[in-house]
Amino acid sequence: MYAVIKTGGRQYRVEQGQVLEVNRLAEGADDSLTPILLVDGGTVLATPDQLSKASVGFKVLEDTRGKKINGFTYKNKSNQRKRWGHRQALSKIEITSIKAS
Repeated sequence: MYAVIKTGGRQYRVEQGQVLEVNRLAEGADDSLTPILLVDGGTVLATPDQLSKASVGFKVLEDTRGKKINGFTYKNKSNQRKRWGHRQALSKIEITSIKAS
């Protein structure tokens, strides 16, 4: 059984026991997500009516930060330079359960 969930503007294919990094979840976020697709063997649940009772349970393991991205821009002949960096805030979560009803 697996499900497709959407969080932070991205979609992830998840199975029970899987650990993945997603965009930082708000503190005190509830421990369930509504899937956008659920597959159990030959049964596929995809419509909002079928998925209204389905849920994907998770637990937050830790809050981390992603790899540093360095950027540099400059304009030729005008001595205009700018360096910048970014590290994305991430949450490491473990999928604890996938329920169809």
